[in-house]
Amino acid sequence: MHLNIKEKVKNLPLSPGVYLMKDSQGHIIYVGKAKSLKKRVQSYFQDLKAHPQKIKKLMANLNDFDYILTDTEFEAFMLECKLIKEMKPIFNRKMKSPKSYSYIVIKMEKGHRILEVTDKFIDNDTNQYFGPFINKYTAERAIQGLTEAFKISCSNPFMKNGPCLNYSLGLCIGMCLGGQTLVHYDNIINKIIDLLSGTDFSILEELNQSMINASEQFDFEAAAKYRNRLDAINAIIYKEKVIEFTEEDKNFVVRESLTESTFKLFFIRGNKVLFSGKYHLGSTNELELLWSIKEKILTYFNTTSSPTKVSKDDLDEAQIIYSYIKSENCSFKIIPEKGIKSKKTTLIDEALYELIFHYK
Repeated sequence: MHLNIKEKVKNLPLSPGVYLMKDSQGHIIYVGKAKSLKKRVQSYFQDLKAHPQKIKKLMANLNDFDYILTDTEFEAFMLECKLIKEMKPIFNRKMKSPKSYSYIVIKMEKGHRILEVTDKFIDNDTNQYFGPFINKYTAERAIQGLTEAFKISCSNPFMKNGPCLNYSLGLCIGMCLGGQTLVHYDNIINKIIDLLSGTDFSILEELNQSMINASEQFDFEAAAKYRNRLDAINAIIYKEKVIEFTEEDKNFVVRESLTESTFKLFFIRGNKVLFSGKYHLGSTNELELLWSIKEKILTYFNTTSSPTKVSKDDLDEAQIIYSYIKSENCSFKIIPEKGIKSKKTTLIDEALYELIFHYK
């Protein structure tokens, strides 16, 4: 390890930023982000024995580090994401491998729809896809939770030669027997599709009620199972909300205060930050400030193509933006498309004026 590295850590600022850890050859082996660079990097050197094995290996290979300051934690998140994708550091496994992205697919098998998790998205086939999801295990847990909760885990699906083993174990409603049970099965699949599409969340209400009923009957093991199923399903629903939010293609102007008189402004469209700027109230008159920002919005809007579907390569940025806009760290205004495309830009003026001068 570099002799002066601990001294370098002591001199780090408390501001947000990204740190780039390097080995003895000068290669970037890990990229991380921090709300406070000093506190985060210091944590690697404290209580070393208690660190997980991954961090111990990282520290064993660490020889030096660089850092990049940002004005906000949000920018640190976005920069970290960009650098990891560009550099593919060996210790950043999570964002490095495209194989970590998965989809839930509903496809036909022997004339009936089944649920699966897949790593492949095939355009224009007859299957129905939901996702992408960063964590395959989360998607698999959600599907397992749904199949267990509604007893659609058939070990011999749609074979009309008698009930399957899971039916005798109480894990299958009996669609392997055919008849009316298949109608019930189709209704369950429709409800799952509605859940994944974000149009009907009644399944979550049913599972929550089942959890409450189990608790009231002191069956805490069953209640815990329902809770775990709900957690897994909510995790994938969150990802679906991120994708839906991003594909709505809204134009966000986002403000975050840095000091009482200084603020950062972002123009965000889809999963892209089109421009950002730091501004100081009082450095120029209100009209000049509004005009300057409005001109940038119009310029970037007119020179940037509209995002379409969110691919697995876009999901990380989309999730960071979604979390930021939904957080309490910032305030935002949505500028309607017609407000930007029309020659009359009063909608932009009103949104900017309220955001900048009536900020709460």
